[in-house]
Amino acid sequence: MFKIPPYLKKGDTIGIVCPAGYMPIEKAQACIHTLQQWGYKVKAGKTLGGMSTNYFSGTDEERLNDLQQMLDDKEVQAILCGRGGYGVSRIIDGIDFSAFKKKPKWLIGFSDITVLHTHIHTRYKTATLHAPMAGAFNDDGPASVYVQSLQKALGGKKCAYTADAHPLNRKGRAEGLLVGGNLALLAHVTGSISEPDTKNKILFIEDVGEYIYNADRMLLQLKRAGKLDHLAGLIIGGFTDMKDTDRPFGKPVYEAIHGIIKEYSYPVCFNFPVSHGKENYALKCGIRHALSVGKKVTLKEL
Repeated sequence: MFKIPPYLKKGDTIGIVCPAGYMPIEKAQACIHTLQQWGYKVKAGKTLGGMSTNYFSGTDEERLNDLQQMLDDKEVQAILCGRGGYGVSRIIDGIDFSAFKKKPKWLIGFSDITVLHTHIHTRYKTATLHAPMAGAFNDDGPASVYVQSLQKALGGKKCAYTADAHPLNRKGRAEGLLVGGNLALLAHVTGSISEPDTKNKILFIEDVGEYIYNADRMLLQLKRAGKLDHLAGLIIGGFTDMKDTDRPFGKPVYEAIHGIIKEYSYPVCFNFPVSHGKENYALKCGIRHALSVGKKVTLKEL
């Protein structure tokens, strides 16, 4: 059974760090303001709008130290990652989770943050939040139902999401712990101490900006590693801004995915609103959910 960090109450503190790519602090101002409107205090880490001049928000040591400080800070009840990108796998093995194990706190983010999710699930059996990050607050802000889903999740409200049917869906019902994240990162951690246990789980995947052939290859890697064999159910989220080669791959990305998973019997839904786009519901990973795929798709926290 996974441990569930305490849900937040007004007056609690959310730390914001950038353990991967660089984010100017101006891009996080709407997020900070909204979190404060929700009744939370905000503590910005040194990697948010730091002095970096390259892709990363700081050196490996600086990013590690910033995240470590937030993990160890007794005044911080949740950690929101400013953005993803690339870089968490460069620091994950240096993180000391001793304080986190004694007093878990919500770790929030997606994309490259998938590495933290899978590592925490596998090594420490603790729930995390795959959810919008700081940049998501800049568009519709608090009015976005997806940003609002983060607010509800942090406050302890059980999720209940619906999605439209898709022609490639496989009908059925499943229950299991919810796990997953970005396909590229799930493939990346396979074979490492951070790889997820997917047996009897509801797995969700999404990705952005990949060539169709590469998405095909990464999903095949998960399949060959046995990660698709014994699922309770599978959720295919958004695959946004996908690219094709000059000589076409020959199938749209969803058809390519369907070709890889068509032999299995568990329920599958396509085009679920979890993605790198605006459509990105907060999902509590490591918590039991029910997935129903029929005329409508529903995902409910149990």
